[in-house]
Parts: sequence; C-alpha cells; structure tokens
Amino acid sequence: MSKRIVIIQGHPDPSGHHLLHALADAYAQGATTAGHVVRRVEVAKLDFPLLRTQAEFETGTLPPALEQPREDMHWAEHWVFLFPLWHGTMPALFKGFLEHIFRPGFAMDYEKKGFPRRLLAGRSARVVVTMGMPALLYRWYFGAYGVRGFERSMLSFAGIKPIRENLYGLTFANERTRTRWMESLREHGERGD
Repeated sequence: MSKRIVIIQGHPDPSGHHLLHALADAYAQGATTAGHVVRRVEVAKLDFPLLRTQAEFETGTLPPALEQPREDMHWAEHWVFLFPLWHGTMPALFKGFLEHIFRPGFAMDYEKKGFPRRLLAGRSARVVVTMGMPALLYRWYFGAYGVRGFERSMLSFAGIKPIRENLYGLTFANERTRTRWMESLREHGERGD
C-alpha cells in the first residue's frame, strides 16, 4: 500500500552538496520506486523570519514561503526529517522553521481547560541525523538530548507515532560506510517507514 511521504531537509546550507542530501535522495529513490508519493521541503531555500514573541507564535500570520511546506506536511502520512547535529541539537534555521510550522492549530488545538488536542495523530516519522562524533557517544554519554527533545516535545506531543531514527556518526567515514547508510535509507524509503 502506497503512502504519502514528505521529506524535510533541514541542512541550512542551500548548496545541496552534503551527505544529508545524498541520504534524502536515497530515501526518495527507494520510496518512489516502491510506489509511494513523495514531496520534498528544502528548508535552506526558504526565506522566512524567526519568531520573536509569544503573540507571533500564537496568532501571527504564517510567512508566505512556509505555506506550501506546511500544506505538504499536512498532506503527508509519513514525515522524514534530516538534519546535522550542531552543538548537540538541530541548526537554528531548522528550529525556526519547525517553530513556524508547529504553531497552534496545526500540531495542537489548545483549549481553555484540559490537555491540548493532538492534531497530528495517525502520522509517523523518521528522524535522520548526521554528526561528527560517534553516534554511540552521543546516545549514551550525552543522552541524545537534542534529538530526544525534538521527538518528545514536538513530534510525540502532537500525536506522531511511531517515531524511528537513524543516527549516523563519524560522517567523515569511508565511502563504503556512506554507501551502506544510503542503502539503509533507500530500504526505509521502499518500506515507507
């Protein structure tokens, strides 16, 4: 059964010549070959201001450059997020993008009483992160706090599950290792997971 998939490329460099771009391409190739419908969002190519106040977050207008990406995310059943680890978490541009997208009315419906209603239930996600340090060190010594915070405070909180992840460390690895990573993402794309 085919799925509607959106790939959100969170690398802030618009040149598109990074390992994360090759990994996104591998996922997309596997997904389309298997019959899934894929849309892509390149955050680095979008022009939008950062949110600066609570009022902007709660009631401000979504920047025009983010209307189509938000629609693509609303359309999709499965989301694939890719970003590099910078200072233990995601780059600021990607975080700024997510803050706009996850405003009230899209991710959560806030009411005066009780717990907010989760508006993204029924969707799943895969989080793909590259880093210079060994992934095991990030996971066990640092607790993968940057990735965990994203998964728990944004995705899970809005009702997205399951959330799967691929953490790729020592990204200066040899070509054989990188090829293995791309093959793994291609297989995930084929399965739509």
